[in-house]
Amino acid sequence: MKLLRRPFRYRNDNLALVLIGLNIGVFLLQMVYPPVKYYAALNPGAVLHGWIWQFVSYMFAHGNVSHLLFNMLALFIFGTQVEHRMGSKEFLLYYMLTGILAGGFSFGVYWLTGAYGVFLLGASGAIFAVQLAYATLFPDAVIYIWGILPVRAPIMVLGFTVIEIVSSFIGLSSGVAHLTHLAGFAWGWIYFLIRFGENPWNSLTSR
Repeated sequence: MKLLRRPFRYRNDNLALVLIGLNIGVFLLQMVYPPVKYYAALNPGAVLHGWIWQFVSYMFAHGNVSHLLFNMLALFIFGTQVEHRMGSKEFLLYYMLTGILAGGFSFGVYWLTGAYGVFLLGASGAIFAVQLAYATLFPDAVIYIWGILPVRAPIMVLGFTVIEIVSSFIGLSSGVAHLTHLAGFAWGWIYFLIRFGENPWNSLTSR
């Protein structure tokens, strides 16, 4: 456990902005050569045939402009602050690991349910983990929903989580990977417990 909690040397290299650039670059590549989306998206059938890179590449492919825009806006707003607090190495490990594990969880669900034709894409699993980290590290921060309604970051994150749980059961917004979002949130929670020895619940309910 001591080894797992050994901290990285702090430095801030603005990797959140690099990740944003990579996501935009992949999307532009998709527009030029549309099959890229199907090579990058996580498809259970393809993974079972050896396309294991999709556990990583799915995080950088997006379905449309709005999908990309909302994810990158969240990564810019929350990710840059989380990286500044964590440091770039820690942030990159957190972002990539939670995203990969969220994809892995989704793959497991698809495989068990026989949904081999699903194409999962987008950074949302990792983004939900980043939002959890933001609320945990900045529990007093206030987010303005639609630029108008002030909401404390922990309330926002818990609210989003409840919406995702309800949506995953009643099937709202067909085509949205609610379970992947929840998995990202859950893996982020586990990361804080193991890596930092910190229970996010204490920060989320500190006020």
